Amino acid sequence: MIQKLQLGASVSLLTLILLAILWETILAPLKPGGSMLMLKAVPLLLPLLGILHGRRYTYQWASMFILLYFTEGVVRAWSDGGLSAKLACVEIVLSVIFFACAISYARLTRAKA
Repeated sequence: MIQKLQLGASVSLLTLILLAILWETILAPLKPGGSMLMLKAVPLLLPLLGILHGRRYTYQWASMFILLYFTEGVVRAWSDGGLSAKLACVEIVLSVIFFACAISYARLTRAKA
């Protein structure tokens, strides 16, 4: 079960990084030719190694950190149109998957009192 949660968190985080880059450079950038908003993928690299290595502390703080991307997805799904709104919905789904996996992983790996 713990390996599945780690896999789910890892895959959703990596996919979210890829989505952020593709969204703002190719798929639906704010400006033709891409925008600097693709740099929103950079903070997602901070927890990447800890998530891939199964570090419980990283799962704990990253579960709160990912809520920023959930919020951005909700705002852009509500305010944008077309493909950008659909990509925002994908961002919402990926951030919820990551959040659920990270919280569950942190709960299951805590030290027994």
